[in-house]
Amino acid sequence: MALESYVTGKRDEVHTDVLLQARQACYKARDAFYSCLENHSDKKPTEIGAVGLLYPTECKRSREEYVKNCRVSWVKHFDRQYCKTKRTQRLLDDKETRRGPCKIC
Repeated sequence: MALESYVTGKRDEVHTDVLLQARQACYKARDAFYSCLENHSDKKPTEIGAVGLLYPTECKRSREEYVKNCRVSWVKHFDRQYCKTKRTQRLLDDKETRRGPCKIC
């Protein structure tokens, strides 16, 4: 009987952070933070975010907005996705520089 009341109590709860406007605010804050990372990529990263993501101090305010507007699990997911994309891009860029001029083309 206690289980039934627990299940029925949770059924009516609405998580407002997954509604359209909250998701859009999260995506906007995320994009602003990653844009800041790209704009300040020449500066030394000194701050540590989720999953070991390093970012410069200049992006601290946008990171705070990002964390405030998004669920923690979303922040971790987006940070992992960003790191994976950057790592893949770096590996591809390194391969291009190592390959040298194309003899076949």
